[in-house]
Amino acid sequence: MKILVCITKAPDTTTKIAFSDNNTKLNDAGVQWIINPYDEWYALVRALELKEAGIASDIHLITVGKADTEPVIRKALALGGDEAIRIDADSNDSFYVASQIADYVKSNAYELILTGKESIDYNNASIGAMVAELLDLPYITHVCKLDIEAGVAHVNREIEGGEESNTCPLPLVISCQKGMSEARIPNMRGIMAARTKPLKVVPPSNADSLTEIIAYETPLQKQGVKMIDPDQMDELVRLLHEEAKVI
Repeated sequence: MKILVCITKAPDTTTKIAFSDNNTKLNDAGVQWIINPYDEWYALVRALELKEAGIASDIHLITVGKADTEPVIRKALALGGDEAIRIDADSNDSFYVASQIADYVKSNAYELILTGKESIDYNNASIGAMVAELLDLPYITHVCKLDIEAGVAHVNREIEGGEESNTCPLPLVISCQKGMSEARIPNMRGIMAARTKPLKVVPPSNADSLTEIIAYETPLQKQGVKMIDPDQMDELVRLLHEEAKVI
């Protein structure tokens, strides 16, 4: 069984965010890029566990990005991926990114496609669903447990108030979240091996971008708390009407 793991880069959570070009672009000067944690800790590591258990034969990684994404994809190779594919395009549009992945999969069959449940920068949680739709495959989201037996996926996913169990035949697209697996750290042998593992760069296919970034805005700073005496209900009502804001 061949597994494809979708990988994206994301700013380290300690990064100080700033914008350029009239707040239409992220200023990436000095930004430390990492593998999106949901892609790394849950999707990739679970794929590696399936290979170690003899269920999967090959773990391929795919990302949509320019050359600056290669250190990130090399780290994913160091963790244990067998081969990486970089689609040479730069876009923040979810549909465009999903289209690139889907077009590659159409000519390269995979039994299982794993994504993180979302990226920690845009939090769209949309790539997995779009890839599944474009490939006309079943999709299960927010999966916290995954087992494969006789070509059938057995999964648990979190729902409000509990967990839901599902079974679905392969091929299948799954988005992964906390509980799927435990984070790993690449060892020196893996880091050295990653330097020689295949990293294929392919040109992008023709696909539309459906969104346009007008401007970025940072969240409003938190304001001080006003304490109102319980006997001053009229003042509380006035403040709620005149000063309180819903964010």
